[in-house]
Amino acid sequence: MKQLKTTGSNVQLGISQLGLGAMRMAPDREGAISAIHAALDNGVNFLNTGDFYSSGISETIVGEALKGRKREDAFVSVKFGALQTIESGMSGFDVRPEGVENYLAYSLKRLGLDYIDLYQPCRINPHIPVEETIGAISRLVEKGYVRTIGVSEVDADTLRRANATHPISLVEVAYSLMNRHIEDELIPTARGLGVGIVGFGVLLSGVLGGSATEQKISVLSHFVPPSAFENLNQNFSLTDKLQQIADEKEATLAQLAIAWVLAQGEDIMALVGSRTESQFKDSLKATDIRLSKDDLDRIESIIPKANALITYMPPVNIDKNGLFKR
Repeated sequence: MKQLKTTGSNVQLGISQLGLGAMRMAPDREGAISAIHAALDNGVNFLNTGDFYSSGISETIVGEALKGRKREDAFVSVKFGALQTIESGMSGFDVRPEGVENYLAYSLKRLGLDYIDLYQPCRINPHIPVEETIGAISRLVEKGYVRTIGVSEVDADTLRRANATHPISLVEVAYSLMNRHIEDELIPTARGLGVGIVGFGVLLSGVLGGSATEQKISVLSHFVPPSAFENLNQNFSLTDKLQQIADEKEATLAQLAIAWVLAQGEDIMALVGSRTESQFKDSLKATDIRLSKDDLDRIESIIPKANALITYMPPVNIDKNGLFKR
């Protein structure tokens, strides 16, 4: 398994270029644990979870899967700070420096770990300077409870400010062949700082190459802006042409989409959300696909960067909700 290559952090991460996300692993604990074991057995050591994923259940599944394994065999990335409603909606972000250690304490208990390899706020609350949030995490690095720091869903300026407070190892952000907005500013900034990029949503929540696609697109229509939904439909109508390239590679459309992300640079990780061992092994096959410049040019001609605008991350109006203003 190829490793992610970064230059900025003074800590050698030693992580795989393919990562396993644990956001949707509950409630099938047995299937989820088998997926994690398959990942570790195949050299995929980056496990991504969050304290708000299934209200903490994701962390307990990851912790259970790691029992009996060497601690150094897994690189555990944890996000914190999302506030949830009872219906599992997102209502805001608590990334106040006063609360960081509290969130970490609960995560360590659920995971059954003494430290977390990478800790990061799920987003930045604009009412709280990013320097304060990252500063609070850096104090936990000094205590030995956190090894490295990351950030998620930030712009280039916020990344620079965070990195000036403490070296940032990874930035996690939505990225796919249908969503390339980070290429203009964030990727160049991350590369200038030597920060690795963790791309999530590489399959657009299963729309690219998944099952029940029409149903998933219908679900997305309820919480993405009309313009984004129109863009999704336009691009989805072109997937037959992408499928032709996948067929030539003896691959699925999903595997092609993962391989495309991996082909964008050795400092970019593709995060896959496999929930079972078989799903993971299907995703793993993407690492064997080699896309030539001609292949990439053909994909670009089908869905040009200018048309890769879709995002399915719902915005949270912090100003309206009035959360933790100062």
